[in-house]
Amino acid sequence: MITIINAKKEPSRINQILERTQFEFSDVNDTVSNIVKEVKDRGDSAALEYTHTFDSATVQTFKVDEATIQAAFDRIDDTLKDDLNKAANNIRLFHEHQAPRTRTIKQANGILLKELVRPIEKVGIYIPGGTAAYPSTVLMNAIPAAIAGVKHIVMVTPPMKDGTIKDSLLVAARISGVDAIYTIGGAQAIASLTFGTQTIPKVDKIVGPGNLYVAMAKRLVSGYVGIDMVAGPSEIVILADETSNPSYAAADMLSQAEHDPYASSIVLTTSETIARNILDEAIRQTASLDRRDIIEKSLNRNGAIIVCETLASLIELANDVAPEHLEILLEKPDSIIDRIKNAGAIFVGPYTPEPVGDYFAGPNHTLPTSGSARFSSALSTRDFIKITTVSKYSKEALYDAGLSIMNLANEEGLSAHANAIKLRIEDE
Repeated sequence: MITIINAKKEPSRINQILERTQFEFSDVNDTVSNIVKEVKDRGDSAALEYTHTFDSATVQTFKVDEATIQAAFDRIDDTLKDDLNKAANNIRLFHEHQAPRTRTIKQANGILLKELVRPIEKVGIYIPGGTAAYPSTVLMNAIPAAIAGVKHIVMVTPPMKDGTIKDSLLVAARISGVDAIYTIGGAQAIASLTFGTQTIPKVDKIVGPGNLYVAMAKRLVSGYVGIDMVAGPSEIVILADETSNPSYAAADMLSQAEHDPYASSIVLTTSETIARNILDEAIRQTASLDRRDIIEKSLNRNGAIIVCETLASLIELANDVAPEHLEILLEKPDSIIDRIKNAGAIFVGPYTPEPVGDYFAGPNHTLPTSGSARFSSALSTRDFIKITTVSKYSKEALYDAGLSIMNLANEEGLSAHANAIKLRIEDE
């Protein structure tokens, strides 16, 4: 099941964890390329064919009408609706403070510099669907876009076998400000959003998680449209010591493992005793869980408990792994936060398990994976804006700077650049 590894004695095992990669795209490259090309060329007809093939669902039209959304509102459990609204409020509260504002810099001699902050016009949000439908992901992707001022937020999600979408996804979309919903998933959905079809609009950026086919399609269309990231399987690193509750640590490993057979759940600890206790707890708890088969596959493939010699070496290894999620279950968790340099999101103390972030706290749960937390960040309101710079020089300012600009242009062999300056300052 889970392997206990001694960090000092088994460095090769540690290297395997550090060298993990994102999805292996080679297996699906040709298939996804063909899907993208066919949807680009044939639009709705190709998208419908692929929906029938891959989702085994009968879909007559992609767009979800208003009556269907209202019916979902009428059917859904009131408590669940209330909980979705609570989560949405927390997400709004956090993200409202993120977006940069237009700023102006005035200098001497009539120089004016600006950064204009403007929302992206059209954004497509991909939401996993079918049997694994996540209304929390709707909230986490659509709410920041709405706060940023995106005018058109389009959601795509795969249908269930009967061709419908789960009620909670429709309700979450309405709560979070989605303008239109389309019953389509997979690479065909990404292609449809990129190039547009007869019924699905072309967008400027695509965000949201998906399976290998979705990730590959986003990778292929990047450049035609913007994308948030090409995310790999989900992952967690948990920091534990002799004071940690092994049942908590084990439960948090399993909560991540149930996502996907390729998910990664790792504990770093300074205590061999705690390592063994966590392993025993993980085995015990797994036996009673609904997604036991997925959890066991995930833990067999990517589960590990690593025993480190010191707290310093434990923190160093955590930073090297640069995990999507990092939990601090150490004796003094607050004292460790500033020493964590690479993590998508940090969860502090025994009463902040990772699911708090998945559903409710407010910070975004769309996070960098596969070590990319070394250089990238969680999805935010900033992902839905673009910045245009403005420069304005007066005659006096250009005259003062002109010789320097010409000198730099000539150094680069760009005499036409220099001439554009020369003509103006000679007129003076």
